[in-house]
Amino acid sequence: MSVKELKAEWQVLMAAPAPNNSRSYLELRLGYRIQELSVGGLTRETRRMLDLLADEVDGSSDRKAIITDARNPVAGTRLVREWDSVEHTVTVMRDGFDWQGRRFKSLSAVAKAITGTQWNGYRFFGLREARRHER
Repeated sequence: MSVKELKAEWQVLMAAPAPNNSRSYLELRLGYRIQELSVGGLTRETRRMLDLLADEVDGSSDRKAIITDARNPVAGTRLVREWDSVEHTVTVMRDGFDWQGRRFKSLSAVAKAITGTQWNGYRFFGLREARRHER
């Protein structure tokens, strides 16, 4: 397609004039739009996360964005783990983790405080998803 044809297609699919004459931009963006129309766009959660990240990057966010990891249990959940014959309880907070009255940004930091060595926090507390075997 010529740039003129791409711009005409843009007008049809986007209901607005093309923003520039860059062939590669028009092809890539039109390809995405066609895919979006045929199989659907981004999920609501993905759009929310991208909006939060964009606000954080351009400085328009008035507070630090909280992007949650899907592996984290909901806030208020208590994780219990025995280590060296001592039972350790960690409370999941909205913006981190609480262990013995101390706040941590990650489960790995909590695991390191408990054991003195580096651990994957999700593995230490048994939260890692089972690996899927693809065949």
